[in-house]
Amino acid sequence: MENPFESGHIRNYILLYASVVVIMILFFIASSYFNDIEDVQKRVFNTEAKEEIVEKNATQKESSPRFKLLEKAY
Repeated sequence: MENPFESGHIRNYILLYASVVVIMILFFIASSYFNDIEDVQKRVFNTEAKEEIVEKNATQKESSPRFKLLEKAY
């Protein structure tokens, strides 16, 4: 196996690393330049409290509970 520092291959590794960095920078610039950010409209919520009138039906029968509890806990 050859030593890359002695055979001159280190230049190729540096060029490969530099080209990857340049491509990453170009993609970052392109994505930030062509990415249109839309203005988000601020939502306004109604802060006034509504008064709800709850009418209880007098003819409604009280039903038995849905679940029956055990008389004795185990």
